[in-house]
Amino acid sequence: MSTLTVQALGAAAAAVERHLPVLVQDRVASRLFERDATLWGDEAESEASKRLSWVGLHRSSRPLVGEVEALREELRERGVSRIVLCGMGGSSLAPEVITGTAGVDLVVLDSSDPDMVRTALEDGLERTAVVVSSKSGSTLETDSQRRAFVHAFTEAGINPTERLVVVTDPGSPLDEQSRADGYRVVNADPDVGGRYSALTAFGLVPSGLAGVDLGALLDDAEEVADLLAENDEANPGLRLGAALAGTQPLRDKLLFTDAGSGIAGLADWAEQLIAESTGKQGTGVLPVVTPAGDSPTAGLSSTDDCTVVVLAPEDQEEPTPVEGADSVVEVAGSLGAQLLLWEVATAVAGRLLGINPFDQPDVESAKQAAREIMEDGAGAAGEAAVTDGAVEVRTGGGDWLGQDVDTLDGAVSALLEQLDPRSGYLAVMVYLDRVEHADLADVQAGLVERTGRPVTFGWGPRFLHSTGQYHKGGPAQGVYLQVTGAPAQDLPVPGKDFTFGEFIAAQAAGDAAVLSDHGRPILRLHLTDQEQGLAQLRSVLAR
Repeated sequence: MSTLTVQALGAAAAAVERHLPVLVQDRVASRLFERDATLWGDEAESEASKRLSWVGLHRSSRPLVGEVEALREELRERGVSRIVLCGMGGSSLAPEVITGTAGVDLVVLDSSDPDMVRTALEDGLERTAVVVSSKSGSTLETDSQRRAFVHAFTEAGINPTERLVVVTDPGSPLDEQSRADGYRVVNADPDVGGRYSALTAFGLVPSGLAGVDLGALLDDAEEVADLLAENDEANPGLRLGAALAGTQPLRDKLLFTDAGSGIAGLADWAEQLIAESTGKQGTGVLPVVTPAGDSPTAGLSSTDDCTVVVLAPEDQEEPTPVEGADSVVEVAGSLGAQLLLWEVATAVAGRLLGINPFDQPDVESAKQAAREIMEDGAGAAGEAAVTDGAVEVRTGGGDWLGQDVDTLDGAVSALLEQLDPRSGYLAVMVYLDRVEHADLADVQAGLVERTGRPVTFGWGPRFLHSTGQYHKGGPAQGVYLQVTGAPAQDLPVPGKDFTFGEFIAAQAAGDAAVLSDHGRPILRLHLTDQEQGLAQLRSVLAR
């Protein structure tokens, strides 16, 4: 039997007490499950009217269970034992959590980095099947990855129509072309946005093909659906939404820590859901996934703008105080139950913040900037302000760097001096192979110690579909450290006139351009030699 518990302490508890009676009185829970698009105001109604089917996916997705099981067996008979997922944002983060928690293997390719793409192509192609996921059917990252796999299968004498499964909305360009070309297509519910799509075909097809028990996952969600639809002060979705977005003044940093929840990567999935849903119109709440094993408040000079979110085991009976934190919310429950819980809570948080939790205007602006850079054929980098060893230093504009800075160390120090010591945060955004260089994330803890402020660490272009929206549309509090690198070996995108290396460089440059247009201080570091440049970077960031 699935259970959900949400327990709050301090400022988070005060927020729950303050907002729950009004949320219950306004029938927010039942109206949400009745798909009432008026919950977020007139401006959001049009978008919300076509984004609320996720509240019933625990039932409407049931037919997928048998379909995916049959397809899994069919692929096994063809010798398939490795599943690769090509997708971005909600199309990749939910399957990563679902398979990680179930302990089954899934290769998630959510990058344009040529080294990472090449590894996915070359590692066991003969036993590989690929799920290509794109809601719009026009996601350039996913199309490029698809082209690479079709080319690789063809070159290896493998019929790609027997190894690729396409998940997309009905009627999308990818849907129509894939069917015409003879590929297996599974349509997702078009009335669900990408980051709310964990229990649609986007979450279930790759997870089920990898070996997850989809029926049990949907059972967990269904067992708590009625509870989450009740207009009652015990409703965990209302309680969590109030704790996240109802503090006064708003504590807009959410420090996630896992205290043995047993759910692998839940914070990373929640990060995208919350940041992309709430970070707009100059407001929002920023999820910060804190380093494993550390206290979530370690190194912070103040937590006045923070709420600590503790992901606890299901059998946790009492909330555990967190040293240095006076606002804590503890959440426990099974995976299927929590997927639905966090979606409900995020929708409730959007209502409290007065924003539309279903659009992502600044994600689109960064995509457009990248497209324009590629179409112009201009260099994505621009002239370096400083070159120090294997690191080229650039800014997005403004005169904050200073004329006398001539080293990497000086440039990083100049950026950190722009950080507001009371409300600011630092975002580290790394456009490299996130598997090969996974240990680079270790710099996060040291930067918290150095700045005394929350630090997010995101892999590009993955984070563009997550905290990327908050960085541009949320409050102007952040400073941004972008890291790019020359690939060990570039890789052409089959059928296109650009390479993966050129593409990821344009994505980084487009992101920097939009941040600069919003007046955000950004330091761009390009590693002309990755091994030497990373050694320099680690040394400077660890200072």
